[in-house]
Amino acid sequence: MSEYFKLQEYLKTNQSTWLVTGVGGFIGSNLLEKLLILNQKVIGLENFDTGYQHNINLAIEDANYVTGKNLSKNFNLINGDIKILDDCKKACQNVDYVLHQAALGSVPRSIENPISTNKANIDGFLNMLVASKDACVKRFVYASSSSIYGDLPDLPKIEDKVGNPLSPYAATKLVNELYANVFAKTYGIKTIGLRYFNIYGKRQDPKGVYAAVIPLWINSLLSKNEVFINGDGETSRDFCHIDNSVQANILAATTENPYALNQVYNVAVGDSTSLNKLYEEIRNQLSINLNYIAKINPKYNNFREGDVRHSLADIRKAKALLNYEPTLNLKEGLKETLKFYINSINKN
Repeated sequence: MSEYFKLQEYLKTNQSTWLVTGVGGFIGSNLLEKLLILNQKVIGLENFDTGYQHNINLAIEDANYVTGKNLSKNFNLINGDIKILDDCKKACQNVDYVLHQAALGSVPRSIENPISTNKANIDGFLNMLVASKDACVKRFVYASSSSIYGDLPDLPKIEDKVGNPLSPYAATKLVNELYANVFAKTYGIKTIGLRYFNIYGKRQDPKGVYAAVIPLWINSLLSKNEVFINGDGETSRDFCHIDNSVQANILAATTENPYALNQVYNVAVGDSTSLNKLYEEIRNQLSINLNYIAKINPKYNNFREGDVRHSLADIRKAKALLNYEPTLNLKEGLKETLKFYINSINKN
């Protein structure tokens, strides 16, 4: 029996209050769903710049379906903005654990508009740290990024060795880690940073110019549109299913290991896949029931500015200190993800 399984059983009968910022987003809504299933009270902070009400609604619906209960009473939504300190303070009142996911993601977006990225990812992050400190929360867990490794060529990526950031987005995430460390030392707030490696799964937005590669390709194939690969397709990533990210957040928030605190951790699977191989796997799984997809070949674009060539995580630290154990590899994770997008299209 895994430590995560035992923790889930414990949480079902021991209720706490959790704040999830960016609750209408991809990762935030999945955290909401899982916490509700575990009988936790959840406060969500969302400004709906990049998050959606339908993600929140679906998360509650899915949690209700799994448990057979009406869990909406355990959720309170605050329509607010992390860039406004008073909104952050309001959200943090009487909260035990903060899971800070709100941010402006996307490397290309940050290159096009570094000021807005800075306001959300640094000013907003600092506001959340101050509000969490003032509210005396038990734990502040925040989303960092594998982009922090920048131009460091070493593989796999190990937490204590980073390179130079290659984008404004990466720079903001590096500043987040610096601020968290300073607040831990100066004010005694307990923080844990999670460096996400290409998280994917249900409710990830497949549309828009900043859509992540997996939902974008799935949507394109299901819609019979062209699929484009940036570069030669040999760029590789450590693709990590959303369930693994949710697990890492809950473990980080509740760990009683003093050596685990005020640290950063890679959240990944520990396996690297090229974009060409990723496309083949998506196409092969979809073509089992949709024969026409087997004949669709991708087209290749130029390499994207700010992207690193290869990414692979060392997850030994998270395993050792947080008892993190990823449960879904890429093939299994894609199978679950494809079900969601196919069902979404059928509903519409």
